[in-house]
Amino acid sequence: MLFSILFCVCLIAANILETKQISVLGISLTGGLIVFPVSYIINDCVCEVWGFRKARLLIWTGFAMNFFFVAMGALCDWIPGAPYWTNEAGFHAIFGLAPRVAAASFVAFVAGSFANAYVMSRMKIRNQGRHFSWRAILSTIAGETCDSVIFFPLALGGVVPPEELPKLMLWQVVLKTVYEVIALPVTLRVVKAMKAHEGEDAYDEGINYSIWKIFSLG
Repeated sequence: MLFSILFCVCLIAANILETKQISVLGISLTGGLIVFPVSYIINDCVCEVWGFRKARLLIWTGFAMNFFFVAMGALCDWIPGAPYWTNEAGFHAIFGLAPRVAAASFVAFVAGSFANAYVMSRMKIRNQGRHFSWRAILSTIAGETCDSVIFFPLALGGVVPPEELPKLMLWQVVLKTVYEVIALPVTLRVVKAMKAHEGEDAYDEGINYSIWKIFSLG
């Protein structure tokens, strides 16, 4: 439950933080970089301890909560402000997410999250539960690559010069993976503690990896 709450909060916070452009080591990025990689770390933890089925439910729950937040933000942005209120432009800049960007974000999130969970699950079976660190890193690279390859062309194609898009995508993947590596010691401790506390260490032998079997947990 706590992982699910944190996962949803990270996705919603990332939507807000994405509205600010930041500079890291001279590289232009979005503020979502601060929190969005945490969702991949949680995805790794859930998939490692409880398996792909629970990760699948977590991903769709996060999608639903994020969609609800974006929809409510868009509705509130659409409703006219009070005559004395002077922050209309600022509110619109944060919550007036363009439909194109919102759609790209949702599609990229689903594809990236499921790629991350699938790689994590399959590598665990192949490696017989060993090498968690490699699974966490490689699954993040797979997920973040899918996310970036889908999001940036859909959201920014025709807006950002074509020659700049590959650079944006590459830096997003590289820096988010570095984030995962830095956080890895904490992730390892959390996974170890959760396995001991829950008595769980799932192996996804013979399961159906369809992303649509949302409530198939048995």
